[in-house]
Amino acid sequence: MNQSLNMFISQKLEQSISDILELPIAKDRKAILEELIHYVTKTLDAGKKVNLNFICTHNSRRSQISQVWAHVAAFYYGLEIACFSGGVEVTAFNPRAILALKNQGFKIDFEQDENPVYKLYFSKSENPITAFSKLYSDPANPNEGFAAVMTCDHADQNCPFIPGAEARISLQFEDPKKYDDTPLESEMYSARSLQIASELFYAFKRVKERRL
Repeated sequence: MNQSLNMFISQKLEQSISDILELPIAKDRKAILEELIHYVTKTLDAGKKVNLNFICTHNSRRSQISQVWAHVAAFYYGLEIACFSGGVEVTAFNPRAILALKNQGFKIDFEQDENPVYKLYFSKSENPITAFSKLYSDPANPNEGFAAVMTCDHADQNCPFIPGAEARISLQFEDPKKYDDTPLESEMYSARSLQIASELFYAFKRVKERRL
């Protein structure tokens, strides 16, 4: 298992990951994560490529953060997992979510327009993660052979069928949007990012352990 942190781009990101690895995962959340763990393990054991498309309504907060941290966790544990995100509407990667990730150690560049395209640098050796708001069916995402990971209840309830998905996994997170423009905004975006990260690191660690 890969336990080295000096592969990452900044000491701040290294410290964030150290903290993430120590965060406790509630028993009920571990049970929810089991479906994701089983799907990834089964797919890798079959010698197939794992594609995970994290989906929420606007592809602006939870699904984007999930894509980013899943990519980093897969890299950390040396797992062949491709991570994507999308929504049922196109908006923009919310700047509050971007700021939370920046504060946790990512180097971030972007091209400014109504729907900015971000480059999130996390490793000294790997290409950056490209992130922008898009439909789950966008050409940037796989159109078959993927798991649709539903990160919000609205998308989960209102998208009963995701074309091309070979699996559908419910992994819902509370929306930090409810704290926008409040004194708790920064704290809650940071907390949600760390929660998502800790659960994905836990899931991929379990996958790694089961495949040893």
